[in-house]
Amino acid sequence: MKRVGVTGGIGSGKSFVCSVFEHLGVPVYHADSKAKELMNRSPQLRESLTALLGKEVYLEGELNRSYLAHILFRDPAMREKINGLIHPAVFRDFQLWVQKHQGKHYVIQEAAIIFESGADRLLDRVINVYAPVRERIQRLMRRDNLEPEEIRKRIHSQITEKERRQRADYTLVNDGKRMLLPQIVRIHNDLLKN
Repeated sequence: MKRVGVTGGIGSGKSFVCSVFEHLGVPVYHADSKAKELMNRSPQLRESLTALLGKEVYLEGELNRSYLAHILFRDPAMREKINGLIHPAVFRDFQLWVQKHQGKHYVIQEAAIIFESGADRLLDRVINVYAPVRERIQRLMRRDNLEPEEIRKRIHSQITEKERRQRADYTLVNDGKRMLLPQIVRIHNDLLKN
């Protein structure tokens, strides 16, 4: 069974792409939402995050996502420390999840920072979802009600599109001009063959 990553910059359309793969019968592990779930339910992770960031990281027993995002997107050194706690927990959870899907031709791990986290070393192929920055900003303003400057900070906290394209095995172009579904089906068929 192949392990395939789907990544892309914030607001590029990764979730939509993964929903199409799910409709094609491919199991998808949503690493970003799983990380949030693990930060809420793993006692060790909660304890480590509280020791690192203070009690403000949890409000009324739940992860204070806006506080965490504020730190993640403004302090690269702290982001590295936080990711050093979260990524190993997600990697372990992904490995257990993969075992439950034996018999599938391939599975997908969706994550915004596959290359930054080193997760690409555990994957056989990586699909990059590309969308122009202007389009991504518009999507995030609608979806998350964020200001353009906040979105730009988040975009700049990730690796460049050029590096993502160079390191990925496939790139899907989600620019609103090219049809996305045929691109996805072409990659799906290629993964089934190889």
